[in-house]
Amino acid sequence: MRNTILAKRYAKALFMVGTEEGTNEEYSQALAEMAALYESNPEVVDALTNPMYPLDVRCKCMEGIVKSIDTSDVMGNFLNLLAQKRRADVLPDIADVFQEMVDEEQGISRGSVITAFELSDELKNKIQDKLEKVAGKKVIVTTQIDSSIIGGMIAKVGDLVLDGSIKSQLAGLKESIKGSE
Repeated sequence: MRNTILAKRYAKALFMVGTEEGTNEEYSQALAEMAALYESNPEVVDALTNPMYPLDVRCKCMEGIVKSIDTSDVMGNFLNLLAQKRRADVLPDIADVFQEMVDEEQGISRGSVITAFELSDELKNKIQDKLEKVAGKKVIVTTQIDSSIIGGMIAKVGDLVLDGSIKSQLAGLKESIKGSE
């Protein structure tokens, strides 16, 4: 379950500290690594969130993880605070919100392109250039392959969705035929 309100509060607090210290990139990297560890290992999730374990045991687990990732004292304290406040389950959401804040500060937008086939590097670069012109800022594009769209592509940047897929065109054609009957 996503808990964006809590995630925003924690991310905003850490972002303010990182802005003062000029370490937001480092914090973003550490949060992303912790979120990946949390999401990829059910044992970590269990150790940090299972109410069957006493709070001090969960906090010691987080302390061990913090020592193993070798991060700054501020980030270590932040992660330990999440364990103490029983908020370790919000960690992936905090990482996402924090990355959005860093991207916004740097004038970067994240986008995705869904196609029916693998794109060449040249085509990826052209699409990225066009999306940057549309968005008016630098866009980092991730690509996905979904053969169900048949052909064309679906591009998303922020709230903007450009759907030029054959699948949606066929659906539109189908609706127009139904409407004319």
